[in-house]
Amino acid sequence: MAIPEEEAKLERFIAWLQVNGAELRGCNINYSDSRKGFGIFASSSTAASDDVLLVVPLDLAITPMRVLQDPLLGPECQKMFQQGEVDDRFLMILFLTLERLRKNSSWKPYLDMLPTRFGNPLWFSDDEILELKGTNLYHATVLQKKKLLSLYYEKVEVLVKKLLILDGDSESEVSFEHFLWANSVFWSRALNIPFPHSFVFPQSQEDVEEGSSTSHTPETVPVSSNEEKDIQAQVPGANSVGSGDTVWVEGLVPGIDFCNHDLKPVATWEVDGTGSVSRVPFSMYLLSVAQRPIPNKEISISYGSKGNEELLYLYGFVIENNPDDYLMVHYPAEAIPIIPFSDSKGQLLEAQKAQLRCLLPKSVLNNGFFPQTTSKVRESDEKETNRSCNFSWSGQRKMPSYMNKLVFPEDFMTGLRTIAMQEEEIYKVSAMLEELVESRPDEQPSETEVRMAVWEACGDSGALQLLVDLLNAKMMKLEENSGTEEEDTRLLDDACIFESHEEPRDLDGRRMSRNKWSSVVYRRGQKQLAKLLLKEAEHALHLALSSSICD
Repeated sequence: MAIPEEEAKLERFIAWLQVNGAELRGCNINYSDSRKGFGIFASSSTAASDDVLLVVPLDLAITPMRVLQDPLLGPECQKMFQQGEVDDRFLMILFLTLERLRKNSSWKPYLDMLPTRFGNPLWFSDDEILELKGTNLYHATVLQKKKLLSLYYEKVEVLVKKLLILDGDSESEVSFEHFLWANSVFWSRALNIPFPHSFVFPQSQEDVEEGSSTSHTPETVPVSSNEEKDIQAQVPGANSVGSGDTVWVEGLVPGIDFCNHDLKPVATWEVDGTGSVSRVPFSMYLLSVAQRPIPNKEISISYGSKGNEELLYLYGFVIENNPDDYLMVHYPAEAIPIIPFSDSKGQLLEAQKAQLRCLLPKSVLNNGFFPQTTSKVRESDEKETNRSCNFSWSGQRKMPSYMNKLVFPEDFMTGLRTIAMQEEEIYKVSAMLEELVESRPDEQPSETEVRMAVWEACGDSGALQLLVDLLNAKMMKLEENSGTEEEDTRLLDDACIFESHEEPRDLDGRRMSRNKWSSVVYRRGQKQLAKLLLKEAEHALHLALSSSICD
């Protein structure tokens, strides 16, 4: 239940939304809990026939265009943007930083509703961040924190102080935490919005009917058609696609952004350019996808198929046993110059457009040697059958029987094959390609032909052995600081979680902050995936070696 202070904020925000043209038709915005903050809930008065739950005019969106045309911040941002010093995301983060500090900001009812702290690793204490050691998130967080600090002291601090004074406020003090807050607000709440083209680039003034009483917000100031390209070049994030009817722009939409994530969402959002669905032209609306929302039950949307690594980094939460988890595996690019025959291998890698890193989603295991669930469709079949094609100089190496069970992407396997090549295999590939060039003097070998030559010369044994080594190294790194998957499971089973801003209670050492719990859930998932993928790679290596002996 919301405390009185939160209820007062909510009342001011609802009034602000309604004044600005938003309509809560089949939902209410209520306090969810201390972890989620506010959320959107189905109202008891929702009509069965009305699937539109919430409508927000696009005029209310915070976009790069709005920032560039802001009377106070716009001129400074225009200078920085034209000099190539900043991008569209920085503009919105800077806007949020300033507006939070302005005493008379017109955005105050919205900004007051937003969390004051976040659960992403940038907000972790020194002890909490150590729980991520050995994972990709640890280094990503350390580097990002360093980058944001540099950005703050080089560009943000002095500019925001200057703008506050110009706004008549010489008392407010800006800090790095204000900038960090704005950064977290943007990354956890921004949407990639398909704005109608006519909204971003309205018709020219001479085409507007004389005497029209239509008012224009910064986004809808009329422009002539010959200005459009100049504006699009000046407005970062405004990217036209398709037939030109849509311009994709990142931005925040107050109201819609209070929808929380669920693996089984009951709603989605859409943009209505004409008002044919929502009855409000140029709006974003929340659409129910359930048969009928359950009164007073929270309405969720999907943030997309994201693993815990991405959820924790961007949004500050994790999902136990997340079906969309993935593991990043890579061969270090810095090691290539010191491997034998690095120049030849580098040329072959480039010719094949090979990859030295890949994301391995948990779902690929369903198609492997040890499937977690039954799957009828294998998405990578088409790519793999390409390897069964033979050229005039090939055909000596048979396609292995395990090919349709190999869960590792062909682009990545191509890279590993090339890195693992022995001297005689390099000579063999060179001979094959030279023979091909001699038969077609005016044509260079294609990417597919080079891949086939490398595969025929090498097979999969070397690549799979290298993959096993990489996965073993990955597992050792994950376990080095935090122990095994089983130890993480014991920690989670015994944990009594408290929110990071709360005072922990003494519970025989079982107390665990929410941030630490999220870290343990994430790293355990990484260890589970590494173990399962290692098992797949080891089995494939065994089959590849057995196949080589038979040949």
